[in-house]
Amino acid sequence: MAVELGDVRTEDAFDIAAVHQWLQKNIDAPSDQPLVRQFNAGASNLTYLLTFNERELILRRPPVGTKAASAHDMKREFFIQKTLKPDFPIAPEVVALCEDQNVIGSDFYVMEKIDGVIFRRNLPDGLTLKSEQIELIGNLVIDGLVSLHHVDPKSLVQLSKGPGYVARQVEGWSRRYRNALTPDVSDGEVLMQWLDRNQPADVASCVIHGDWRLDNLVFKVDMTPKLVGALDWELATIGDPLMDLGSSMAYWIDRDDSGAFADLRRQPSHLPGMPTRKEFVDRYLEKSEWDCNDFTFYEVFGLFRLTVILQQIWARYVAGQTTNPAFAGFGDAVNLLINRAMRII
Repeated sequence: MAVELGDVRTEDAFDIAAVHQWLQKNIDAPSDQPLVRQFNAGASNLTYLLTFNERELILRRPPVGTKAASAHDMKREFFIQKTLKPDFPIAPEVVALCEDQNVIGSDFYVMEKIDGVIFRRNLPDGLTLKSEQIELIGNLVIDGLVSLHHVDPKSLVQLSKGPGYVARQVEGWSRRYRNALTPDVSDGEVLMQWLDRNQPADVASCVIHGDWRLDNLVFKVDMTPKLVGALDWELATIGDPLMDLGSSMAYWIDRDDSGAFADLRRQPSHLPGMPTRKEFVDRYLEKSEWDCNDFTFYEVFGLFRLTVILQQIWARYVAGQTTNPAFAGFGDAVNLLINRAMRII
């Protein structure tokens, strides 16, 4: 994971001494001040590795700038993981939540680091997997999502807003897109109108992750790969499982995809042995309790939702609120995804 880490970007820096002092008071942290490095991956909440002589912790905090409040609510993210952990063991072990904004200017929390491999765009250097291992990893991704969707949602009932999840999502993501528009991207109005007219009823109400993809999962990759961690719970809530599945599929680039869409790939879903999007959806539906005769709406919604996420980040980049070079092509990606969704409908 070392290649994912770098120096803390200037706009994302915080008072390390103040954090260390707070940790010593609240979790009996080691006496040595930690080395802090920033994870380069991820485009929303900020993630840092705190390395002490004899311990490693992960710190999560919201980015600077104006954004959707719920996606950057550290107390909510902390609560979800702490509550879910007993029933979903691969959720992280959170350690402490700081709501004193005098420490670094925002809420933050720390959690234990989960050791293992996170798959980014390609396999890590030096790692070779057989096709049957890759197939197992793909199945673990699907089965993990099925397992999450069958966790009893009662412990997180306060996250539920009741029936109408699909309608709220269509309205909410449409509003966010309009609020984040920049002059260089499509207005998306035809696509948003299609989503509004074609939305299905909710199929169920369950715990959903909101960002289930390979680069948010941690694996042990011995002879028999094992899924040991699921990260980035900022978008988790109680909602419709097929909406969660559709959101996941927006990131799943098939090995037969080509052109600019294939260039958006950020996980090795193209490798021989990985399921195609159709195979992923079919296996999920086979192993879950929900029926779906036509997945088109969920596929299109997933693409639009990803479009909005990228556009919100692109708007911050254009406004100079972040200098992360990884965001430099997000405006083009927004137009690409809008056009792809339009071709499907």
